[in-house]
Amino acid sequence: MTKGRIRTVLEMIKFEHSVFALPFALVGALLAAQAGGALPTGRQIFWIVVAMVSARSAAMTMNRIADIEFDRRNPRTAARALPAGELSVGFACMFTAVSSGVLVLAAWQLNTLALKLSPFALAILFFYSYTKRFTAWSHFVLGFCLGISPAAAWIAIRGSLDWRMLILCAAVTLWVGGFDVLYACQDVEFDKTAGLFSIPKKLGIARALEIARAMHLVMVLLLGWLAWSFHLVWPAWVGIGVVAALLAYEHSLLKPNDLSKMNAAFFTVNGYISLLFLLFWGAAAFAMRQ
Repeated sequence: MTKGRIRTVLEMIKFEHSVFALPFALVGALLAAQAGGALPTGRQIFWIVVAMVSARSAAMTMNRIADIEFDRRNPRTAARALPAGELSVGFACMFTAVSSGVLVLAAWQLNTLALKLSPFALAILFFYSYTKRFTAWSHFVLGFCLGISPAAAWIAIRGSLDWRMLILCAAVTLWVGGFDVLYACQDVEFDKTAGLFSIPKKLGIARALEIARAMHLVMVLLLGWLAWSFHLVWPAWVGIGVVAALLAYEHSLLKPNDLSKMNAAFFTVNGYISLLFLLFWGAAAFAMRQ
C-alpha cells in the first residue's frame, strides 16, 4: 500500500480522532488497576489500545460504507474518499473485516469475557450507522458506542465489570452525544431533503444547542459522582473543573445563527478535553498509590 493510499485510509477513518475515546478507555483501565491494587501491565495497555483503534476503524469505515450515497449528495461530504472514488467499496469492506478481526484478536489476548463480548461491541458499533434513517436520537447511540470504552477497558483489566463504570459510560455517552448534536447542526437542510433524522432537524438549531449544553452539564455532574464513588484525590476534581471550563468555552463558540467556529469547537476543544481528563485522572490514580 502506497503512502498516498495509507493517508487516504487514515483520512477516511479520521484516525486522529481516536484521541476522543482512547483517553477515557485508559482512565477506565487505570481505575480498574487502582481498584485491584496494581498498575496495568504494558501488555494489557498495548492490547487495549489495539482493540480501541481497530474497533473505531471498523466502525468509521462501516459508517462511510452505509452512508456513501448520502455523502455523494451532501456538498460537505462529497469529497470524502468513498464518494469521490479514491477508495473502492470493496476495499472498504475488506478493511472493515480486517479491523473487526483485529478487535477480536485483541479481546482474545486480554481475557475470556472480553473475547465473548467483542461480537456484541461490533454489533453496537455497526448498528449506529443506520440509526439516522429512523430516529432523531441517533446521537445517543453514537455516544454509547464510545461510552462503552471505559467499561470495556475495565473488563480488559479485571475480567469483570464494576457498576461504577456505568457512571463513566453514561458521562462519555452524553459528552460524545452532545458534541454530535452540535456537529449535526451543519446538516439540517441536507437532512430535510435526504429524509435523515437528527435533533437539530427535529427541534431546530437553537433548541439543539440548549440540549447539547444540558447533556454536557449532566456529564460534568456524573464525573463528580464517579470521582466521589472512587474516593479520588484532588487532581481528579481539578480535572473535572478543567473539563467543565472547556465545555463552557466550546459552547460559547457556537450561536444559532453562526456555526463558523464548528471545527474549533468540535475537533480542537474536544481533543483537549479528553487528553486533559486522562492527565488529571491519571495523576489522581498514581497519587493514591503513594
